[in-house]
This record gives sequence, structure tokens and C-alpha cells, in this order.
Amino acid sequence: MSTVSGTQSSQNTMSSLARSTSSTTTTKSEESRFLTLLTTQLRNQDPMNPMENAEITSQLAQMSTVDGIERLNKMFQTFLDAQGTSDSMQAAALVGHSVLVEGRKLALTSAGAVGGFEVDADADKVVLTIKDAAGVKVNEIAFDDVAAGSHNFVWDGSASDGARAADGVYTIEVAATKDGKAVKGRTLEFGTVSSIIRGPTGTDFQVGSLGIFKFDDIKQIL
Repeated sequence: MSTVSGTQSSQNTMSSLARSTSSTTTTKSEESRFLTLLTTQLRNQDPMNPMENAEITSQLAQMSTVDGIERLNKMFQTFLDAQGTSDSMQAAALVGHSVLVEGRKLALTSAGAVGGFEVDADADKVVLTIKDAAGVKVNEIAFDDVAAGSHNFVWDGSASDGARAADGVYTIEVAATKDGKAVKGRTLEFGTVSSIIRGPTGTDFQVGSLGIFKFDDIKQIL
């Protein structure tokens, strides 16, 4: 039967502890590098083509957690902070861009007027009615075979009598049909994102004088 002296046993124990400490340090170092890399990816991602949730989850799944739930919670808090920064960067990329949001106003200038509409289903015909401040019809614009979704248009200011309407603010109404039946739709208003507002419920967008909107309220980016 083989025996191990006390000195050899102590040396073996110290060697094992050293290997364990080295392994733990290496693991933590690898996790730190992984988290730094993921955070950098989130901050530098293309605002118009952000990472998918599945891709982020897949990367997190590759990381082994050795310090239990507390370390996992800290890691996710860091991740959430980075995600919040990423969301703000994506939102900031929209500042200065023209967008369409739900609204009825159509501002006519010497260059014309830009507006939009949205239909919930395909339509055979969509008719936009333009009215002045007094509610009098100025003109109509018709579209055939319109797909479901949001659409933009440009009005050159021409009135139904052939004259040019005066510059100013008009209103628009939309009527859409499919096989003679009404299709639900709404009008969209043109504006420019002037700033972003980050609050406890997420990031909001100030669209000029039109007001504050959520990202989901933006129907088109022009």
C-alpha cells in the first residue's frame, strides 16, 4: 500500500488550491471579457439593424455562471443598462429625420405638402379629401389597388377648380373600400423628429410641434 507523507500532502493540497484559484480567476476573466464584448456590440450596433433578442440570448447562453444567482443578477443589470444605452443611441439616430405619425393636418407651402395614410387591409380604392380651415373641400386624391400598411403622398396644392390653393394648414380625411365594403384607415401627418426624451417608461420622440410620440407611433421614416 502506498503512503503519502505530510509534506507531500500539503504540497498537493496547495497545488490543488492554486489550480482552483487560477481556474476561478481565468473563468471570471473570461466572463468579464465576454460581458465587455457583448456591451461593446450593443453600443456599436447598427441603429437601423439592431441585434435580435434570439442572438443576444444565444450569446448569453455561451457564458457559464459559477458564482450563483447574485452574479447572474449583476450581469443582467449590466446588460440592461447597456441595452438602455443602445436604445437611446438608436433613438438619437432619428433626430432630424422626417416621419409620419397619426394626425389630420396637411401643411401646404410653395414646395407642396407631404402627408400620409394607413389602411388595415388591402383596398381597391382609397380617396383622400382635403379641406380648408372652414371645412370646405378643396380637392380629392384617389389611389387604386392599395396594399395594407402606411403610405405617403405629395400634394402640389392644386384645387379641384384648377387653381392653386393658398399656403396654409389643411385637414385630410380618408375613405377606403374593398369590393364595395369599407376598409378601416387613418390619416398620417408629416413632421420632423427634433429631440428624444428618455423616461422611466422608455424613450419618447418629440416630433416638432406635433407632440411627443412613442416609437410604435411612428408609421414611416422618410
